[in-house]
Amino acid sequence: MADQENASTGPDLSKGVALSEFSGPMLLGHVGDENVLLVRAGSEVFAIDPHCSHYHGPLADGVVDGESIHCPWHHACFDLRTGEAARAPALNPIAVWKVEREGERIFVRQKREQPKPRVKGVVDAPSRIVIVGGGAAGFAAAEMLRRQEYRGHIVMLSNDAAEPVDRPNLSKDYLAGSAPEDWLPLRPIDFYADAGIDLRLATEVASIDAKTRNVILAGGEAISYDRLLLATGAEPVRLPIPGLDQPHVHVLRTLADCRAIIASANGARRAIVIGASFIGLEVAASLRARNIEVHVVGLEQRPMERVLGAEMGDFVRGLHEEHGVIFHLSDTVTSIAGKRATLKSGGVIEADLVVVGVGVRPRLALAERAGLAIDRGVTVDQYLQTSVSGIYAAGDIARWPDPHTGENIRVEHWVVAERQGQTAARNMLGQREVFDAVPFFWSQHYDVPINYVGHAEKWDEIEVDGNIGAKDCLVRYKSGGRVLAVASIYRDVASLEAELAMERAGR
Repeated sequence: MADQENASTGPDLSKGVALSEFSGPMLLGHVGDENVLLVRAGSEVFAIDPHCSHYHGPLADGVVDGESIHCPWHHACFDLRTGEAARAPALNPIAVWKVEREGERIFVRQKREQPKPRVKGVVDAPSRIVIVGGGAAGFAAAEMLRRQEYRGHIVMLSNDAAEPVDRPNLSKDYLAGSAPEDWLPLRPIDFYADAGIDLRLATEVASIDAKTRNVILAGGEAISYDRLLLATGAEPVRLPIPGLDQPHVHVLRTLADCRAIIASANGARRAIVIGASFIGLEVAASLRARNIEVHVVGLEQRPMERVLGAEMGDFVRGLHEEHGVIFHLSDTVTSIAGKRATLKSGGVIEADLVVVGVGVRPRLALAERAGLAIDRGVTVDQYLQTSVSGIYAAGDIARWPDPHTGENIRVEHWVVAERQGQTAARNMLGQREVFDAVPFFWSQHYDVPINYVGHAEKWDEIEVDGNIGAKDCLVRYKSGGRVLAVASIYRDVASLEAELAMERAGR
């Protein structure tokens, strides 16, 4: 793949191209042996690196919106003028090139020194910001604070022993054995010291005193704050099944969990995955990549039906069966004795490895004890501020007013958590930015990606454009004729356009 990406493509931009050569908003060319993407936005032409800094998606296949370009794979967004990763999941900027116009011809000859990100200006400069949580939202907030030139103290408290990592990779490529561990950290460990972020790992927060504005650690230390972000995330649901405490039985949430599963997978012949959810089936696919026989046990009649509907659920089941996964649906495990798992239906499966993936629950205990308003999550306003002034919440715990559905919603998506962390950071600096991003997630099953934008807890109509079985479709989930969510397989541009349309409609 790297050789293909580095191969020179299109016209030599150092020799110039005529504006008339643009057949659309973008033109892929090269300068020397580096590919460069020309992008027309209004009357201006920009030149940028053609690959997303997240997973290297092709920006030439993306969508231009104003002075931004959106990646077709995982919906990252970049500022065309500065190259800044304006919206997660990308965090690193892309290179920008100097564009010169001579008459009706465009020339690109050299890169620009990376411009600084656009900073809205620090309206309010709190002395110390404390972030509780070392996941997607917490990291994205800390990183954005520094990007916005906040110069105060940042203390980041994480109960994880590892620095913030790219959690989606834990159930996908890393677990499958196709990605090295050094891909996982969101930033190298020395980034935190260099950025002046006081990252404290393996640190438990006991309580929050909202009156004195102190965070109390388990050891008794009090850390004062001017602004506080709660990003405590979620924890795996642990079923009340005898035998779940055995060393070959695992949940998957942290890097340590993933390492333990990989250790158990070495030499394993058969595995059981309890739960036919997204996480459960991604684990199943990854274990199949390790040539382990996989049995999936789930209460559902068909996988993912609650989120994707019956036809997509049947497709996902068929896809996994094509790769050798054996399903035991409308069933559950009642006990695990050694390597013998007993099903409610009476069957017994012997397995060397068991992974429980039946969902997560938000970590709300700190917020509850602090007296914050709770409604199946931490209630926040459109700026992600909780019921207590100066305390914000983001990520899996936050229930926010969604302008598209008109309801207060809470979702457990990685990209949503990152984007909320970024918005919360700017708002802790007084910028009053409404969080109006449409929820997005992606799921990978073997070579088939499923993208999903929007939020539909229920619907009265499912409209399929294309063919689900042929892995070429756009599936719209409607209520009262209104599109609430869109799932897609290999319809990347249509998925992006649906996301942008929903955001415009909600403003």
